[in-house]
Amino acid sequence: MSKIDLSVDLNGLKLKNPITVASGTFGFGREFEDYLDLNKLGGIMVKGLTLEERKGNPMPRVAETAMGMLNSVGLQNPGVQYFVKKELPFLKQYDTKIIANINGNTIDEYCKIAEILSGTKVDSLELNISCPNVKEGGVSFGRDPEMVYKVTKNVKQYSDKHLIVKLSPNVTDIKEIAIAAEKAGANCLSLINTLIGMAIDIDRETTILARGMGGLSGPAVKPIAVRMVYEVFNSVSIPIIGMGGIMTYKDAVEFLLAGASAVSIGTGNLINPGIAMEILEGIEKHLIKKDYKSIEDIKGKVVIPNK
Repeated sequence: MSKIDLSVDLNGLKLKNPITVASGTFGFGREFEDYLDLNKLGGIMVKGLTLEERKGNPMPRVAETAMGMLNSVGLQNPGVQYFVKKELPFLKQYDTKIIANINGNTIDEYCKIAEILSGTKVDSLELNISCPNVKEGGVSFGRDPEMVYKVTKNVKQYSDKHLIVKLSPNVTDIKEIAIAAEKAGANCLSLINTLIGMAIDIDRETTILARGMGGLSGPAVKPIAVRMVYEVFNSVSIPIIGMGGIMTYKDAVEFLLAGASAVSIGTGNLINPGIAMEILEGIEKHLIKKDYKSIEDIKGKVVIPNK
């Protein structure tokens, strides 16, 4: 039996290990139960939820890139009430933390979803602030520190659940966004969400995605994500869940060294459904090799030689 303590405490949300799966890449868990034991995951971030059912964007809405993928799925989901009635009971049969990713076009929508989930057995809420604020001209909530503070503060008033704020990388300074979320009462941060990208079919001379642009994920974004985790770790005191292009245990360890307390596997799940357990095993072996006793021993230990 391993002597390594793989458990992590995300400021009130305790996971048995640092491995979670990113929202939008793992459905509601049903799709993966034949490929890995869901009990062995630290947490599952479910498909993004909206107040009402959403059909999503027109096809095509996924495009392969050299080192990842673009997606413009458009938050297709059955709505929060369906999730509570049909999907949450299935998920709660497993010994893992359930994190509900919530999305809204207004602060009121975020608050209503948070209120609905407040009385359920969801373990945490993940606030996706990359959504457009329709009352402010459609600009993403996550690009304005004042708006980040406002939406986070309001959601906290409508729910007593542990709250994770998911940060967008499509900003000038991610540190000020992180600080705003922390000041508003966020328990934890997750980063990064996808980067905005585009792909063009040179023969048809049209964009490959029907909506033109989409979110870039996969190995191409990892160096940016690691840098942003490092910057945020050195700017706030709340825990971080790092994500963005994690395909191997070495990738995951980079995020831990940069300051993440836990990691989330995204695009990797779509390539290898059992990847999460392979990464967990690799992290454990690495800690043993380095003679570390816990995740805390490695967190934020990266050294910049000439700084």
